[in-house]
Amino acid sequence: MNRLSTVKRAQIIHLLVEGTSLRAVSRIAGVSINTVTKLLVDVGRACMEFHNNHVVHVKSKRIQCDEIWSFCYAKQKNVPEEMKGSGAGDVWTWTAIDADTKLIVSWHVGSRDADSADLFMKDVAERLANRVQLTTDGHKTYLNAVYDAFEGIIDYAQLIKIYGEGASSEKKYSPAECIGIKKKGIFGNPDEKHVSTSYVERQNLTMRMHMRRFTRLTNGFSKKLENHCYAIALHFVYYNWVKVHKTLRVTPAMEAGLTKRPKEIIDIVKLIEKDSN
Repeated sequence: MNRLSTVKRAQIIHLLVEGTSLRAVSRIAGVSINTVTKLLVDVGRACMEFHNNHVVHVKSKRIQCDEIWSFCYAKQKNVPEEMKGSGAGDVWTWTAIDADTKLIVSWHVGSRDADSADLFMKDVAERLANRVQLTTDGHKTYLNAVYDAFEGIIDYAQLIKIYGEGASSEKKYSPAECIGIKKKGIFGNPDEKHVSTSYVERQNLTMRMHMRRFTRLTNGFSKKLENHCYAIALHFVYYNWVKVHKTLRVTPAMEAGLTKRPKEIIDIVKLIEKDSN
């Protein structure tokens, strides 16, 4: 079997991280969709390992967390009986962002339940080097998860949004209007002026723009949960280490002191080639 050149691999990965669908990448790069999928799997695994090994001992002051919805194979209500329990249905991606450096400290793919909250918050806690102020939305599963993960040694608050009724003609496609917010200190001594989820919510838009499978009302959604996870891992390594943030003018990893120079797409390719040698 012919092996893709480094240049061709870099081209395919670059297309993927810019939000191009698998079939569109296949047409543009002139390779089969199976080749694109296999490369996504390989690079996704390498990116997971890279993140686990390098995003550690993060010196942060403020962390914001949120969950973003997507689905695999079909929406939960449409999953066939024989597909239940296989990863098909609604999928939630939990994300934690450093409000100052914009570094994605941790993410977790799972359900929007207590088990996923526990796993997510424990991973966040293990990657931080010091006490932080944490802000989440009002999702109740955070309460025990945050306390257990940080053993109470954290300044934690929730930002709870109050929504009104959405316009009936737009309700299907637009969220209800936010008519107010409530800042609620949970434990520790959180600074009220930094109780915010604005940056992590903006990251949700970045994810939808850079990953085709997160784009709403299309057929580009994930068909397999494993590939969904690999695409997310690739996106976050690209976002943290390669993409120069517009306001920071450096990458989030540089701003966080994890590296002195931005990486390039070719560096992501080298992660795969290193594993294959």
